[in-house]
Amino acid sequence: MKLKLKLKFQKTMLIDLNEDTLADLVAKNEKVVVQYSASWCGNCRIMKPKFKKLATENEAITFVLVDAENAPESRKLANVSNLPTFATFVNGQLVGETQTNKQEVLIDLVNAIA
Repeated sequence: MKLKLKLKFQKTMLIDLNEDTLADLVAKNEKVVVQYSASWCGNCRIMKPKFKKLATENEAITFVLVDAENAPESRKLANVSNLPTFATFVNGQLVGETQTNKQEVLIDLVNAIA
């Protein structure tokens, strides 16, 4: 199954990955923040531009947007049950996750691994 994920490296870009590749990306990058969202989720749409802004401010961290509706195996990486869910990984290990629509909570989550 192909996923559409947005990754933050030097700039945000849209690429296709499969679910195994997301797990590999998390394992191979020191610091990763993932936003699990869905097109029908209003709070996800509210948080998306805030997530993208954080990506531009934290170049040492890889930021990934995951369409959770089409990524059941990827949701298991962070035990996603509600949307939007934000998860942080350090050296391949889940170190934080939250379901929120508050920018301050997301900033605190990112700052914890910055």
